Amino acid sequence: MAAVGYARVSTREQNLDGQTDVLGAAGCEKVFIEHASGVLAKRPALEDALEYLRSGDTLVVTKLDRLGRSVRNLKEVADGLERRGVGLKALSQGIDTTTPGGRLFFHMLAAIAEFEHDLIVERTKDGLAAARARGRTGGGRVKMSPTKARQARAMYDQKTYTVQQIAETFGVSRGTIYRHLGEDVSRG
Repeated sequence: MAAVGYARVSTREQNLDGQTDVLGAAGCEKVFIEHASGVLAKRPALEDALEYLRSGDTLVVTKLDRLGRSVRNLKEVADGLERRGVGLKALSQGIDTTTPGGRLFFHMLAAIAEFEHDLIVERTKDGLAAARARGRTGGGRVKMSPTKARQARAMYDQKTYTVQQIAETFGVSRGTIYRHLGEDVSRG
C-alpha cells in the first residue's frame, strides 16, 4: 500500500518544487514528474504512474487539475483507478477516494462540473439558434470579395505572380488564395 505522487507543470520553465515538496510531505514513496500541457492526450509520466500503481495504492496529486485534461478525462482516470482498487487523493481539495465520504465528495464535484459543462453547451446551442433565427450565421468574415477573387485568379493565370505574391497583394494568406482558386476550378 504505497502513496505514489504525480506532479505536472505545463512548460519546462515552470518549477515543480512546490508540488514535489507537498507530495513528499504527504508520504509519497515515488513521484512521477511531467512537463506537458494538461490538454495533451499523451502524457508519458502519467501513463507510467498509472502502470506502476497496484491495488491498495493511492495516487496523490496536489490539485485535481494536475491530473485530468477535462472533467470527463478526470472522471475516466478516477473510475479506472477505482476499478483497479487504487485510491486518489487531491491534497489541496481535501479529496480522498479511499474513504466513503471522499468518494462521495469527488463524485459530487465531478457531477457538478459535468452539469455546468452541459449547461454551457445548451446555452451556446440556444444562442446560435436564436442568432440563426435572426438571419445571422457564424463563421469568420469573408476575406476576399468575388471581385478580388476574380482579380487573384487573373493574376494566377498570367503565371507572372507566385501565390505568395498574390496573397501579399490582397493581404490574405496563401491558403485563402488557394481556397478561392479551388472554388473557381470546381465551379468551372
